[in-house]
Amino acid sequence: MGSRRHQAVLLGSLVVFLGLLVFVTVRTNRPASLTVALARGETPVAPLLVLPRLDAEGSLDLGALRGRVVVLNFWSSWCIPCREEAPALEATWQRYRERGVMVLGVNVQDLTPAALRFLHETKTTYPTVRDKDNTVYRAYGLTGVPETFFVDGSGRIVRKFPGAVTDPQEWFRAVEAALARQP
Repeated sequence: MGSRRHQAVLLGSLVVFLGLLVFVTVRTNRPASLTVALARGETPVAPLLVLPRLDAEGSLDLGALRGRVVVLNFWSSWCIPCREEAPALEATWQRYRERGVMVLGVNVQDLTPAALRFLHETKTTYPTVRDKDNTVYRAYGLTGVPETFFVDGSGRIVRKFPGAVTDPQEWFRAVEAALARQP
């Protein structure tokens, strides 16, 4: 009788532990919730980032850009589609920076010399930061590179391009839509 009771207590404890583990995992799985929220037509708050600049000294804080539309592009030097879409991103930066739009590159899963060479070869002039430990990569729930998020002036993600977009007109339309949300 005591043995069955002991087994029941152990089994009950295991069930409670597994339940808590599932709850904590689902509750802290913010990256998946960004993608799900966007798919539902919601506009989730963009996770904040403060990362070291790759192209200059210092760091850049996404929170300091509130009030501006931000095109947040995650890329790596070894990524061929990233290289293919670089001209369209640069064209977007050149077209919209005077209107306060920030195109921000986030280099991930890369070596610094290769990333700097990529910036030089693609003639990238917009600001670029480096996510050394994939913290921001995970916070945004990336599944690969390139991925681009459009953040409106209130800090909400209003659009996501998973994968490469090489047509500048698609970038322009997405930026215009984000600008239209400005107060």
